[in-house]
Amino acid sequence: MGRFALLLLLAFASFQALCFAADDDTVFYDSFDEPFDGRWIVSDKDDYKGVWKHSKSEGHDDYGLLVIEKARKYAIVKELNEPVSLKDGSTVLQFETRFQNGLECGGAYLKYLRPQEAGWKAKEFDNESPYSIMFGPDKCGATNKVHFILKHKNPKSGEYVEHHLKYPPSVPSDKLTHVYTAILKPDNEVRILIDGEEKKKANFLSADDFEPPLIPAKTIPDPDDKKPEDWDERAKIPDPNAVKPDDWDEDAPMEIEDEEAVKPEGWLDDEPEEIDDPEATKPEDWDDEEDGEWEAPKIDNPKCETAPGCGEWKRPMKMNPAYKGKWSAPLIDNPNYKGIWKPQEIPNPDYFELDKPDFEPIAAVGIEIWTMQDGILFDNILIAKNDKVAESYRETTWKPKFEVEKEKQKAEDESTDSDGLSAVQKKVFDVLYKVADIPFLSEYKLQILDLIEKAEKQPNITIGVIVSILVIMLTVLFRLLFGGKKQPKVEKKPEVAETSNNQSTSGEKAEEEEKEEEKEGTAAPRRRRRDT
Repeated sequence: MGRFALLLLLAFASFQALCFAADDDTVFYDSFDEPFDGRWIVSDKDDYKGVWKHSKSEGHDDYGLLVIEKARKYAIVKELNEPVSLKDGSTVLQFETRFQNGLECGGAYLKYLRPQEAGWKAKEFDNESPYSIMFGPDKCGATNKVHFILKHKNPKSGEYVEHHLKYPPSVPSDKLTHVYTAILKPDNEVRILIDGEEKKKANFLSADDFEPPLIPAKTIPDPDDKKPEDWDERAKIPDPNAVKPDDWDEDAPMEIEDEEAVKPEGWLDDEPEEIDDPEATKPEDWDDEEDGEWEAPKIDNPKCETAPGCGEWKRPMKMNPAYKGKWSAPLIDNPNYKGIWKPQEIPNPDYFELDKPDFEPIAAVGIEIWTMQDGILFDNILIAKNDKVAESYRETTWKPKFEVEKEKQKAEDESTDSDGLSAVQKKVFDVLYKVADIPFLSEYKLQILDLIEKAEKQPNITIGVIVSILVIMLTVLFRLLFGGKKQPKVEKKPEVAETSNNQSTSGEKAEEEEKEEEKEGTAAPRRRRRDT
């Protein structure tokens, strides 16, 4: 019994030791369970008018630091009790962020600032404030990456240079909470994790991993070296002894008429390919003096749809077997070829050796961003000296939230409305309706709308409808690019619906609005150019 009690005491002591070790390894942590006022300092600089809010993460009771206004610059900073050295052992930088309204253009990265002796004040925190590391997601336009930037002092020049991680991971494109982790190891390795999964591993001293590299090249091209005038870089040259064959006809055309072709049976010689739209009417506001003589827009001749073709039949063209094109002498190896000229290499006067990066300590954590988005939430900002601590926080603070959000998102994607459409399909149809309103597709608007309506009734043919609309778009683009006739806009005769005498005012208004929409949906008729 005594031995069991001793073992239990030792086990408890070991557990306490592990807990204290974890506490010792946690340098800084803010869960934002309490309001940030008094702990974080908002910049007073004029450019930074974005308002921060202590707010719950959507769908959770967990609080965070929320960006609540669009098209603003934001700056807020938290000074640490003591600067953190990045030269001693491992250092882990971790935080959570969530784009509650999605992300189209905005950053959600953190800056880990140098001590204030470097020349900055908390109330004046801005994009010029000196930092050691910048880390986190950023997406806008062509930019889509998780930044990792080390600001390193050049030992020769004394200047601080930004060294960007090459080929960083991209930003998850959803509205879920994600956790970003950067692990700086004592062997010069840095690992970037998203949601606990390693997305990038790099070496601080490798020229393949950072741009510009921390260690300059040993040699550089001699700026004073010039290419000799007689240096020949042509690997191949035309054979000077080659002669054009006597039977080479340079004037033979590439294509000729196919004399063996026969006009298809049923070809309608007297029918035009296009006819005036019989349903088109001259607009009431058309001014012949101002707009010229009105012409009905053209439509495809319906008689041609069932015939092999309409109009004057011409023999098709085929490749000319006698065509050879312009003659040119064949290429031979250049006997004077010396290769591609490069200046000779000389020792780089700016070269220096480096065993480890000369990391500057971290004295504060700041968020300094410009964003067109609102709804960006920051939470659970951590600096630790042990990656196991970061892993523990991911398991206890991030993962439960993420699992709830993921299940909710899955349910929304799988949910259907009364028409049997999933949330994803509804978004697709919203986009397709916008496509139908594109001006250069006006001729095909009714056809496109008909396809969309069929797909809404039969969701299983959605993909086929998308393909059909893409074919229409490509056809129109082809006609525009290669001389096709741009179709005029069409003025349709309005269809008058039968109404009862006791129809309500709101019903009449709805009918008027429907006519207006129909009027806007149809295109204007073609105008004839007037002679001047």
